[in-house]
Amino acid sequence: MSRMHVTRRTLLGGTLALAAPFPERGPGPAGGEVPSLWREFTRTPFTHPQIPYIGGAGAKRHPRRPLVLDVRRYGAVADGTTDSAPAINRALAAAGRAGGGTVLIPPGTFRIDDLIRVGHSGVVLRGAGSDRTKLYATKNLTELIGVYGSRYGGDKSSWSWAGGLIWLAPSARWDSLVAAIRARAWPFEGWTGNRRDEWRPLTAVEPARQGAWTVRVTDPSGLRPGRLVLLRLADDPGHTLLEHMSGGGPGPEAYYWDDKTKLLSYVPYEWPVRIARVRGREVTLERPLPLDIRPEWNPQLTTHVTELTGSGVEGVTLEAVETPQSPHLLDKGYNGVVLQCAYDCWIDDVTVRHVDNGFGLVAASACTLRGTRVAGRGSHHPYFCREGSHDNLVEDFTIEQRTVPAPTTTQLHGINVEGLSSYNVWSRGTMEMGTFDSHRGLPFANVRTDITVDNNGRHGGDASAGPLFGARFTHWNIRVTNGRAGLMRIDGLAPFSATVGINEVTESDQIDVPDFTGDLHSRLELYGTTDAVRPRNLYEAQREL
Repeated sequence: MSRMHVTRRTLLGGTLALAAPFPERGPGPAGGEVPSLWREFTRTPFTHPQIPYIGGAGAKRHPRRPLVLDVRRYGAVADGTTDSAPAINRALAAAGRAGGGTVLIPPGTFRIDDLIRVGHSGVVLRGAGSDRTKLYATKNLTELIGVYGSRYGGDKSSWSWAGGLIWLAPSARWDSLVAAIRARAWPFEGWTGNRRDEWRPLTAVEPARQGAWTVRVTDPSGLRPGRLVLLRLADDPGHTLLEHMSGGGPGPEAYYWDDKTKLLSYVPYEWPVRIARVRGREVTLERPLPLDIRPEWNPQLTTHVTELTGSGVEGVTLEAVETPQSPHLLDKGYNGVVLQCAYDCWIDDVTVRHVDNGFGLVAASACTLRGTRVAGRGSHHPYFCREGSHDNLVEDFTIEQRTVPAPTTTQLHGINVEGLSSYNVWSRGTMEMGTFDSHRGLPFANVRTDITVDNNGRHGGDASAGPLFGARFTHWNIRVTNGRAGLMRIDGLAPFSATVGINEVTESDQIDVPDFTGDLHSRLELYGTTDAVRPRNLYEAQREL
């Protein structure tokens, strides 16, 4: 899960070298065309008004402990009938007690009648390849844990957007979540506990601008290189933080925020980041600031629940017993793989089949999903990214066409992002169904790039969750096979956004109007082209600078 370490000096040096041979706009390598937006971005990569810097998204490579455990030693049997979940979980727990290690699942089909938990840092669950190792899941999360209602009321099932039959989350956090669910005290799911009160301040932070790598703090005594902290930004009565996330200006200032109760429950904004260096009161971060830091937002670096880090799942297929898809928002929890309160973790070469919801990022940051696939009878959320998930990379992903017709009471979303999630990337994808599901909750600064999509899904999101889009959404080199515009071409919807290199599309089915009035300051370039924009892939181009 490698990611280049990028500094402002190396990035700017690289952009100068790259930009010099090309005109402001015109022919590029291999017959493509370089848009003016790319040249602008290379001059101001951390502060461009429409394109976010996402070149550092995803997990770092972690050294692996030499311990290797084979699940067969713990009683797992690849006969497709013996319940191997207890054995697999015993092996994972043993690796955790040893401080980390790799748990091997050999080729074959292993039945699991319980969920699989990765709850310790440095633990990797590794099969022999998604085409060779299968976990066959017979039960759903409602059966295994219980009914999970919504903290916002109503009769919805939160298993429609939470939890996985392979669930990577720190053990203490998982235990507290399950206890709350069983007590019907429907929890918040993120970095500061079920009631968002499991944190303490480390230091106040002085004002700084978006894109800065170094901040000045009041008290550095609790900070050290390598420590993971939360940057916590609270909103003020005038909602200027939400306005800033939306790009600022007359439109966000005129927007009525006070009745967006679900959105208001998502703040404070919590952004996990590792400390890279401490010199006196100057603190250098692993990533550039995602937003301005202003005193009216009471900016602080704080503690959080213990994270899961350096853990992953590799080389398996998770196949749920095939059942009809449940009515919309009443999923029972035949869910795939979820990363929760995880930082620098990964999912690699994993297929899920016949699931309600495929791959989830829930309060997960700096994680990578690579070579993942959603297949079978059809899903509600093939991919979901929510509850303040940031800086994640989903690449080389596939959503296959469903194998049975969709029941009339169901809904298909696609690649979902919501809940103030920011700086996430979906790259090199094939979507045989679904859409770019911006699910309200003011997600901002997210990128979809180099994706082929049959745009037949719909977005979701309650009106109380607020705008579909914040600022700096970028859709770059998108090939829409059915020509439907919705959520693909976003220059008329998303503030301070960029739509670059998309074929001609027309509005049909679900048609949205912008949440903000006036000039959106959004950009459209190379419209009506197919795979002509250079660079082809915005994430890879930023990473290689």
